[in-house]
Amino acid sequence: MRFYGTSWVDRSGGYRLRRVGLFLGGLVLTLGGALVLTLGYGGLTGAETPGWLGALVALAFAICTALAFTRQWLGWSRPAPDAKVDESAFRSINVVGFVGVLAAYTLRSAVEAPGERLARARHEEALDRHRRLVAKRSRNPARRRRG
Repeated sequence: MRFYGTSWVDRSGGYRLRRVGLFLGGLVLTLGGALVLTLGYGGLTGAETPGWLGALVALAFAICTALAFTRQWLGWSRPAPDAKVDESAFRSINVVGFVGVLAAYTLRSAVEAPGERLARARHEEALDRHRRLVAKRSRNPARRRRG
C-alpha cells in the first residue's frame, strides 16, 4: 500500500496507472533477480565445486523462493492469525528467496494493490462501526421513552 497512498479506497488519482507501473517494475526486478541467481549458480558450477554442492544450493534457493512467495502471497490474502509469528525469524528465508517475494508482489499488483483486500476489509469494518456509532447518537434524546 506504500505506493498507493489513499487512492486504493476509491481507486482514483492514477490508481490503475500506478498498478500497471508497479507490475512492470516488479516484473523487471523479478527477471533481474532470476538473472542474478542464474549468474551466481553459473559461477558456482564453473568453479569446479562438487556436483552435490551445486544441487544443494539450487535446492536451497528453490525452497526459500517457494516459502517466501507463499508467505508474501498469504500475507496479502488472509488476515494475520491471532498467534503472531515473529517475522524476523523468516528474514533470512526472504533474503535468500527474494525472487519469490518479488514474484508475489508482481503477481499481486496484477490483481490488486498488494494488501488492498485486507486494508479494504479493515476500512469497511471501521466505516460500519462509525455509522453504527453515529446512528446511535443521532436520535433525539428528548423523544426517548422512559421505561
